[in-house]
Amino acid sequence: MSLRGFLEQLKAEGKLKEVTKNLSPVFEVSASVGKEPTLFTNVAGSKVVMNILGSRELLAEALGISPEKIIEFLSSCPTEGDVKLVKDSPTKEITGKPDLTKLPILTHFEGDGAPYITAGVVVSEYEGIMNASIHRLRVIGKDKLTARLVEFRHTYNLHKKAAEHGKPLPIAIVIGIDPVTLFAISTRVPEGKEFNYASALKGETIELFECKNGIKVPHAEIVLEGYIHPTELVDEGPFVDISGTYDIIRRQPVIYLTNMMHRRDPIYHALLPAGSEHNILMGIPYEPLIFNEVKKVADVKNVVMTPGGCYYFHAAVQIHKTNDDEAKKAIDATFAAHKSLKHVIILDEDINILDPNDIEFAIATRVKGDEDVYIYPNVRGSTLDPRSDNGIGTKIGIDATMDLSKKWKFERARRPQIKRL
Repeated sequence: MSLRGFLEQLKAEGKLKEVTKNLSPVFEVSASVGKEPTLFTNVAGSKVVMNILGSRELLAEALGISPEKIIEFLSSCPTEGDVKLVKDSPTKEITGKPDLTKLPILTHFEGDGAPYITAGVVVSEYEGIMNASIHRLRVIGKDKLTARLVEFRHTYNLHKKAAEHGKPLPIAIVIGIDPVTLFAISTRVPEGKEFNYASALKGETIELFECKNGIKVPHAEIVLEGYIHPTELVDEGPFVDISGTYDIIRRQPVIYLTNMMHRRDPIYHALLPAGSEHNILMGIPYEPLIFNEVKKVADVKNVVMTPGGCYYFHAAVQIHKTNDDEAKKAIDATFAAHKSLKHVIILDEDINILDPNDIEFAIATRVKGDEDVYIYPNVRGSTLDPRSDNGIGTKIGIDATMDLSKKWKFERARRPQIKRL
């Protein structure tokens, strides 16, 4: 299903909000969007869509499953699906010189340094190794961008390798792809398998077509071709990221665009930084990774990246505990699966993992601070954590499970069920 097909489905179900008022891409769109899927039909004459995956329910609908089956489906889905190379694409309907002023690229917050592309999938390849990932992209000219390349991630590594040989890294920036492929690209999978994983999630062969610079991409609303310069750097930032706070200014590489293609009347997809869709795409892909890692050491039942933890820094992990050592093993497994995680809490099956009040109840009644809280100082976390020192910080794991030797003390009372006469 394409982006347009998914929007048509949401519209038929009464789930798509349409805003026809003429809005400026500078602040007005981000100020007008709520949490529901929204199509803005007149953003300086262009179309912008936001929040297509702004909730677990929307993600489940895109995947064709019920929300309660998300972790079961994602944790068992293989990463190998079929990919087919095709010659033509509706993306090629309009082709010409790159001109970013023709796109409704948003400026989201008053402190932003510039307009940013936020839902652009950067597809890169060097010496036969391919990667697809989302990067924030700052507009610095009609045909120039700068990208935040996180150190030691795949795009960073490919760019570094190309730069060591004095060569630019060819890329394509894909905007407005189908929601399942977008989710797949947001997930950590074996190197170069992002599109194979998308195919497995969709249950159908995904089609790719080749750009002029040789990069192969899926059908989309907009594709920008170009390359990342091997040495040229400019300031990138400030920019609001997942925590809702401003990330710092860094020197980042420059992207030069060489070609632009798009569908007639293209729909530009934008993520509101720290908004619900950003949270879903940043957080939920880690849930199956944590689930499968914890499964090696405990009988895991569910994993949730929590809203209060920005869907990124905090995880709640539910297990069926058979011995008291398993909670600590589950903590270590969780941190191994998600290196940027800051805090994790391990819960019993009787705790509603989706209810923050129930999680707090578990902390209040089942945690003894000097025995059940594990502190890991001076370890690598995330540079997005405002409390970290260039990504170095402290992690905490909380065992909020019952002491099995005294289980009777922790079991929750239940009201008797009496039939009313």
